[in-house]
Amino acid sequence: MNSNRQPLISIVVPAYNEEAVLSQFHQTISKVLSQLPLDFEIVYINDGSTDGTLNIIKELGQSDNQVTLIDLSRNFGKEIALSAGLQNAAGDAVVVIDADLQDPPELIPELIREWQNGYDVVYAQRTHRKGESLLKRTTAHLFYRIIQRISKISIPEDTGDFRILSRRAVNALNTLGEQHRFMKGLFAWIGYKQKAVQYQRDPRFAGETKWNYRKLWNFALDGITSFTIAPLKISTYLGLLTAASAFAYGIYMVINTLIYGNPVPGYPSLIVIVLVMGGVQLVAIGILGEYLGRIFNETKRRPLYFINEYIPSSKANSRNPDNSHVNYNQQ
Repeated sequence: MNSNRQPLISIVVPAYNEEAVLSQFHQTISKVLSQLPLDFEIVYINDGSTDGTLNIIKELGQSDNQVTLIDLSRNFGKEIALSAGLQNAAGDAVVVIDADLQDPPELIPELIREWQNGYDVVYAQRTHRKGESLLKRTTAHLFYRIIQRISKISIPEDTGDFRILSRRAVNALNTLGEQHRFMKGLFAWIGYKQKAVQYQRDPRFAGETKWNYRKLWNFALDGITSFTIAPLKISTYLGLLTAASAFAYGIYMVINTLIYGNPVPGYPSLIVIVLVMGGVQLVAIGILGEYLGRIFNETKRRPLYFINEYIPSSKANSRNPDNSHVNYNQQ
């Protein structure tokens, strides 16, 4: 870092159909950043929004020279949009935050302070999740603890994307090119010096969440299959247990027939065994299919995203006047 200039902090904000909250978010975060003696750029990634999100970001850019726009060519999903922000942020450190105001921008000064104390990753850890249903809180609680136990990587519990990363942590993340990106796992996988800062998560300020239970289920599958082969091992153990049980039951039936005879055909028992064996096989094939599908997607080596439009802030331009850091299509 050049000691003759202020550090530049990039605030990366993925946005998909956030027109109801985006102006209030920008007002809130700008107030927080104005109180800090640092340079900032706010990088909004429009992830193929179908509402007025793109126009709002452009309007913000016209009135605020800190705003950078990255408009993706279509909706690629939050994990890819977040990756696009990280790969095109010019800052010496990068703060990741959602636009829905559930993660308080007021916590950013504390994250920056811990980064200045030498931590490469300072993540915000939730102590409460206000405004969410009991089912969502319960499933989230279980997911984080299950993946913590079955993965070889220690993924912090009750932690979202809200955090600050040093430049070397961001550079490390940018070398990872997998298609199925579980960013919470990747943040932990790179290692380096990390610290938690606890906070209470607020309800969404406005608009509706984009995460229904189907998307959350697929997100959980991506997280589990990206960082552990435990499901494959479980299917192996389940197959062995089922085969052993069937073998033991077969021995029992032979002995029982030899000693007592078997005047009544065992049709119900046969059906039960066939259904159990078939069910176990289908589950195992399904697990194999999940991993095989991910291998198929990875081998195609398609770019993660394409950028439709890039409008840099004056801060980004001053650090990279030729925009050489911009990845219009990222491998």
